[in-house]
Amino acid sequence: MAGQAGFFDVEERLAGLSKKGDDLERLAAVVDFQLFRPELEAAVPRADRSRGGRPPFGHVLMFKVLVLQTQNNLSDERTEFYLRDRLTWIRFLGLGLGDPVPDANTIWMFREVLTKADAIERLLDLFDRQLREAGYLAMSGQLVDASIVAAPKQRNTKAEKQAIKEGRVPEAWQARSAKLRQKDRDARWTIKYTKAKPSEDGRKQVDLAIPAFGYQNHISTDRRHRLIRKWLVTDAAAHEGSRLSDLLDPGNTAAAVWGDSGYRSKKNEALLTQQMLVSCIHRKRPPHRPMPMWTAKANAKKSAIRAHIEHVFAEQKARMGLFVRTIGIARATTKIGLANLVYNMHRLIWLERQAVPG
Repeated sequence: MAGQAGFFDVEERLAGLSKKGDDLERLAAVVDFQLFRPELEAAVPRADRSRGGRPPFGHVLMFKVLVLQTQNNLSDERTEFYLRDRLTWIRFLGLGLGDPVPDANTIWMFREVLTKADAIERLLDLFDRQLREAGYLAMSGQLVDASIVAAPKQRNTKAEKQAIKEGRVPEAWQARSAKLRQKDRDARWTIKYTKAKPSEDGRKQVDLAIPAFGYQNHISTDRRHRLIRKWLVTDAAAHEGSRLSDLLDPGNTAAAVWGDSGYRSKKNEALLTQQMLVSCIHRKRPPHRPMPMWTAKANAKKSAIRAHIEHVFAEQKARMGLFVRTIGIARATTKIGLANLVYNMHRLIWLERQAVPG
C-alpha cells in the first residue's frame, strides 16, 4: 500500500509536469494577471468582514478560475472537480495541496457579479492596452467577421415564439417563475448556408441550409498579429453587416478593412470612406448573373487575407469548445467575452514564442 504523498513528492511530480511542458506555466509567465486586480476589485466589492467568517478567495484567483473554465469549456461543477483534481491547476492558482478551492456556487456568483457590473469589456480593454504597451500594436489593417455560438435549444410553441419576437413574456410563463428562469428570450434561430462542392463529374450540388440557435460573436482582428481588438455579442439572427461601425478600430496603423460579402453595402462603403479607410470587402455576385471573372479573381486575393480571421473561431470552437450554457444575452456576453480574452492570451503566448531567437 502506497504511503501518503509528502511535500517533496508533490514538488517532484510538478517538476516532471514542467519538463513535459505545462501550458499554464507559460500562461502565468506571459500574462500579468495582477493587471486585472483594480478592475476586478471595483466590479466585485467584498462584504464587511468585521463580524468574522471565512476569508473570501482573492479576486485574481477567481479570475484565473474563470480563465481555466473558459479554455476548457467546463460547467461550474466540473470546474470545481478539476480544481480539486489537477496539480497544474492548483499551482497556476498559487494554492497548496491542502488549501480550499472555490466551489461551484462561488464560481457562479463571481461570474454573475462580473456580468452585472459589465466588467468583461473593461477587462478586455485593459489587456489590449497591455498588448499595445508590449509592442503588439494593431497593424497592417483589420479583418472583420462574425460566428454563431450555439446555446441550448428552446422548445417553444408558435405562440410563445411570436411573443418572444415581439418582446413580450408568454402568458403561460408569467405565473411559472421557475420555467421563466430557464427560458432564454434573447437567443434567436437563424439559418446558416453552406455551399456544396461540385460532384466528381462536375455537376452542381444542392447548397445546405443548417438551422442554428444562439448568439453571434462579432470580432475585428488586426492583420499583423491577429489579436481581437474590437468585439460585440448579438443574437444569432442579427445581420453582421449592420454591426461594422461597432467593430472598426481607429487605433490600427493601416487603412485597409477586409470582410466577406455580408459587409458589402452602400452604407458601409460610405462609412469606410468617411473614416478614411480602404474597403477590401468582397463584392457580391450580380443577381441572376454569373460572377464576372475580374470580380472572382479580386475576391480570391482578398480571401487569402480575410481567411485568417477564421482561425480565431476555429481556436474558440475546436480547442476551447465555445458553447453558451447560460441564459440571457448579458451572461452570454460575459461567456463570449471571456473566450475572446482567453484567445488573446493564447495568441500572446504564441507571439512571444516567435519573438524568441531560435
